[in-house]
Amino acid sequence: MTSLLHEPHHDGSPLYVGDEVPTLGWSTQVRVRTAADDPVEAMWIRTTYDAEPTFHPCAVVAHEGDTVWWEGTLPVHNPVTHYRFLLAHGSEQRWLTGAGVADHDVPDAFDFRITAHAAAPDWGRDAVVYQIFPDRFARSAAADERPTPHWAVPAAWDDEVVFEGSDPHTPLQFFGGDLDGIVDHLDHIGEVGATVVYTTPVFPGESNHRYNASTFDGVDPLLGGDEAYARLSTAVHERGWRLLGDLTTNHTGDTHEWFTSAVADPESPTRDWYYFRHDGSYECWMGHGTLPKLNLAHPGLRAAMVEGPDSVVARWLRPPYDVDGWRIDVANMTGRLGRVDVNQEVARALRATADAERPDPLVIGEHNHDASSDLDGDGWHGTMNYSGFSWPVWSWLRAPETPARPFGRPVQVPRRGGPLVHRSLREWLARYGWRAASQSWNILGSHDSARIRTVVGSGEAQRVAAGLQFTLPGVPMVFAGDEIGLEGVLGEDSRRPMPWDRPEEWDRETMATYAALARLRTEHDALRRGGLRWAHVDDDALVFVREHPAGSLLVAARRAAGPEIELPSGLLGLADGSALLDTSGRREKLAAADGVVTLPAVDGPTLAVWAL
Repeated sequence: MTSLLHEPHHDGSPLYVGDEVPTLGWSTQVRVRTAADDPVEAMWIRTTYDAEPTFHPCAVVAHEGDTVWWEGTLPVHNPVTHYRFLLAHGSEQRWLTGAGVADHDVPDAFDFRITAHAAAPDWGRDAVVYQIFPDRFARSAAADERPTPHWAVPAAWDDEVVFEGSDPHTPLQFFGGDLDGIVDHLDHIGEVGATVVYTTPVFPGESNHRYNASTFDGVDPLLGGDEAYARLSTAVHERGWRLLGDLTTNHTGDTHEWFTSAVADPESPTRDWYYFRHDGSYECWMGHGTLPKLNLAHPGLRAAMVEGPDSVVARWLRPPYDVDGWRIDVANMTGRLGRVDVNQEVARALRATADAERPDPLVIGEHNHDASSDLDGDGWHGTMNYSGFSWPVWSWLRAPETPARPFGRPVQVPRRGGPLVHRSLREWLARYGWRAASQSWNILGSHDSARIRTVVGSGEAQRVAAGLQFTLPGVPMVFAGDEIGLEGVLGEDSRRPMPWDRPEEWDRETMATYAALARLRTEHDALRRGGLRWAHVDDDALVFVREHPAGSLLVAARRAAGPEIELPSGLLGLADGSALLDTSGRREKLAAADGVVTLPAVDGPTLAVWAL
């Protein structure tokens, strides 16, 4: 029998790394698992000491059935330490990297990495995040008393969303959801299993999305103002949850007080906080004149926005708002323009400011492609993981005829088989490093993308996607409405109001699955802190083990009907396995027989989880 369980394995989880946050200048023990029938004779850790390769021997420390455990000492000389393993058998040599085993010399890009910088707070690492787009989530009774702003196109709650980019009403259509409306529905968020409420911006802006802030000094009165934000914070924290804000450090709106002052007076102190050209034009986000870009190389702006107790970052982390951290909009572009690149300086300053205000703040940076150069330091704790999670999962489960539009690409999301998706997941996990990937958000969709239900086309397939979101390394982020099967062909269409008055339209089975997955993640350390060892992959199946000293889980995701799958019980470490969750409702127990564990055949998309 051939399975991926025969491959040598290492990752950054507690079974394989002695100290996830080692002390700089010290060392930590690292371990590798090999199969007993794999003829490895010798093994070394190859790391770099100030960019010079060095080799450190490993030794066999245990035999456990069909598994051999090797251990070596990894010096942590640099704040971020890259390493890989050299496996030798006679004249044959192999490298074990984060992307798997290679029989040839490969670049360092996929090396394992460990960082001496502080990790994300436990609450952020262990969270289930629930994203809310305030204008479309819920209206409180007070919302009816507020006048429609001059810039807005009013809409009734059940009106269709205007979403085409060519329609000028798209950013102006105003449904009037507010912060007290969120408070009114916290019980629903609790039913989904969320522990963090993350809202898109609450600062005033002449749009429904509010990413074009007109000030950072107060909460939009249309949302209830500062007092409503304080009420939301109190209500969230009373439940033992956390509240995360959304901040645009890359740009403001063109009605922002800093910008209007700069336009009105070339001698204004805020003039150099933006990038004005000689003709009076200015740099803006992706050609949108309403979003002038901030010059974070300027010390005055940096002090106002991200540095010190008087900054925007600091103010909202203090009472009475007590925001627990920030999601940073377009973090990848922040502080970057042409030859200027102060992105990492800004990230470090922002995180240091947050650390000075709160004992355990979380800082997540939005990034829509390869964020590896921006992670694993003392800046962003993690990223919204589109590249390392969303795109692979979308491409595996995409419905052949979906009307969903691709996010950030000129062509449709491809439909790919399991082996390519497995390769993509492994390479991105390796590229980000274990800890950064584990702290990043697994997203099936957001206010910027098509809804997952529209991408995959059915409740059965969405429940498989949700299963992967909660069982692969990373923090699940649920966009409000996914749990009841809302649809949308692109980001703006996905911002449909929550149908509170039409509960008969809700997909209750999918909501129950999200709740069950959240409970499972809370109850099992393996899903929050455990390793990831792949067991079997074919076009229609992804099977893996989440390993942890407190107990391990086996996960089988199937995108279509398929036959039984056999796995070697010795390498799997299973005598019998109780079913913890099965989206098909079958929940069959597993048992080893003659050295084999047989996963049941399925007659459609399903995800099942067993305890080992």
